[in-house]
Amino acid sequence: MAQILFRKWNPILKPLKSHQIVNCYGFINIRTFLSDNDRLFTNLYGRYDWRLKEAMKRGIWYKTKEIILKGPEWIINEVKLSGIRGRGGAGFPAGLKWSFMQTPTPGVPRYLVVNGDEGEPGTCKDREILRHEPHLLLEGALIAGSALGANAAYIYIRGEFYNEAMNLQVAIAEAYQAGLLGCNACNSGYNFDIFVHRGAGAYICGEETALMESIEGKQGKPRLKPPFPAGIGLFGCPTTVNNVETISSTPVICRRGGNWFASFGRKQNTGTKLYNISGQVEKPCTVEEEMSIPMKVLIEKHAGGVVGGWNNLLAVIPGGASTPLIPKSVAENVIMDYDGLIEVKSSFGTGAITVITKQQDVVKAVEILLRFFAHESCGQCTPCREGLSWSHKIMQRFVIGNAKLSEIDMLFELSKQYENHTICALADGAAWAVQGFIRHFRGELVSRMKRHHKQSARCED
Repeated sequence: MAQILFRKWNPILKPLKSHQIVNCYGFINIRTFLSDNDRLFTNLYGRYDWRLKEAMKRGIWYKTKEIILKGPEWIINEVKLSGIRGRGGAGFPAGLKWSFMQTPTPGVPRYLVVNGDEGEPGTCKDREILRHEPHLLLEGALIAGSALGANAAYIYIRGEFYNEAMNLQVAIAEAYQAGLLGCNACNSGYNFDIFVHRGAGAYICGEETALMESIEGKQGKPRLKPPFPAGIGLFGCPTTVNNVETISSTPVICRRGGNWFASFGRKQNTGTKLYNISGQVEKPCTVEEEMSIPMKVLIEKHAGGVVGGWNNLLAVIPGGASTPLIPKSVAENVIMDYDGLIEVKSSFGTGAITVITKQQDVVKAVEILLRFFAHESCGQCTPCREGLSWSHKIMQRFVIGNAKLSEIDMLFELSKQYENHTICALADGAAWAVQGFIRHFRGELVSRMKRHHKQSARCED
């Protein structure tokens, strides 16, 4: 098998695995990647039937009763040992988040909410789980619900995901009919119901408190915190909100052990992850790989490389639209995990990579992102409502170069005014998109403005 040369050895990484070799030049050669036996999502591409019978053949719903009977403390401890962090973008440790629900609340119902809104541009991993692995999600919801002492789970799905919602509804009906859900779920003595709630297309409902407002039939606007959902959440009851991928990972973690899951990736960046690779690549795809894999390997190995070759790369958005873009010089050696991207002043987000080449207009790309964020703002917070609108107007002029050089710093300062000054993180995402762009592509803005001013002066003559 052809070996892939990808980066210099970094001493802060954990020891090499058996399939990794350091050559005489100090580089790592990878012969194999994540083994099929280590994949959590065995039907990611829909090659097999997603219904109950075939799902059980692939190991889903295996010994679920035994896992539940081990008790909430055992389940939460295994999730803590795994080190899995929320796969929805925030990256908060899932086991720690679940432990917040262990405070006794006699007579008060509890809820698990599964966030499948997935409205972030460039992110399309959860829809593959909903479409091809619905029973794995349902099993994960049952196990997580039992650990949280929840009475029911609400799965919130983006409204445009029609086929995914239909598959999930069929899977729920099959699970109820087989006695896997409902009263005495899996013969464990535990009662648990699951409901599907379809959104109406608002990106803001991806934020956990806005999502709960939407389920309650209200406008999707974020709530002030505190109180936090673990204390007062859905319908005023203790609630835990987790991403589809996070919940779907739970059954395999419990079956194979938290330490097994933690053996992948670096410390505090453990496990396997679904990555989206889109934009100017030869083969856009969603792939499950190990955490802490170099970005270049993901793009070259799984997406067929950059259109026009690696030297044609201009920039990469590493984790969805709300993460700061990085130029080719940084993407060359960056590691795809939370700490690796923080080191280069970006963010891991959802692990959704968007590739931008030299043939594309990076200024126009950022303008489109700002248009999206300005449109999707709920308008509740003045810095977000006004700041994003003004930022978009400035970026529209930047596209053609009809602006003053001083406005570059003015836009950067404007982004600081709505960053960390709002109820939710929508404005933060917009601010990071602006800041990453100016940090790395100020020269492009300067040259564009100079060209525009020269052309204007020539026309006047």
